[in-house]
Amino acid sequence: MAEPAPRPLPPGQFHGRAFVRFGLGRFKSRKLPAAPPLQVRLRGDVAAEVEVGAQIATLPEVEQISDFHCVTTWSRLGVRWTGVRFADFYHTIAIPMAEPDPQARLVVFHGLDGYRCAMSLDDLLASDDVLLATALDGAPLGVEHGAPLRLIAPAHYGYKNVKHVVGIEFLKSRRGYRFPLPYPSLMDHPRGRVALEERARFLPNWLIRPIYKLFVPKAVRKS
Repeated sequence: MAEPAPRPLPPGQFHGRAFVRFGLGRFKSRKLPAAPPLQVRLRGDVAAEVEVGAQIATLPEVEQISDFHCVTTWSRLGVRWTGVRFADFYHTIAIPMAEPDPQARLVVFHGLDGYRCAMSLDDLLASDDVLLATALDGAPLGVEHGAPLRLIAPAHYGYKNVKHVVGIEFLKSRRGYRFPLPYPSLMDHPRGRVALEERARFLPNWLIRPIYKLFVPKAVRKS
């Protein structure tokens, strides 16, 4: 019996050979503790800044298999993540403990490595497959994949899926947020949705794809 044909990839993507540690610029090489503590500070336009950690473990744990798409054009299909749904975290922990302003519709995730990236709260709550992940392929997250906690939003490019999450900031306006790499107005799309190939804000995909391919790690290239 013939094997089923692989499902099609989103526009502009190719099958990566491996799922290895990757990162943007200076953040990839930063040394982090082997076992960072699970502590997340909720701040921004909130009634009270609070730090949570043990509370996350009280949420229902879920496991899902989803695809991961890097903005540099490689994809890894069928990745198994374990964690808690962001929607559960938001409604059960963030709202009662920090009380984000109802108009705070921008959520900035801060990583222990200094990286940060923003997503729309509406996008984070739109699907049950948006996770705060604690495990990969049945094993606790290692530092290479974002320990102790990372955002997984399968419908959005990987640079939106912040690793080593230690802070979550709720903002009413983008004025309080800046992407930590040069030319943020070009490189950081407000949504970053894979299906719509939202790689950059103003540059066309025919131009940005070959540039981004220069940053694909050797371990994941086709050959």
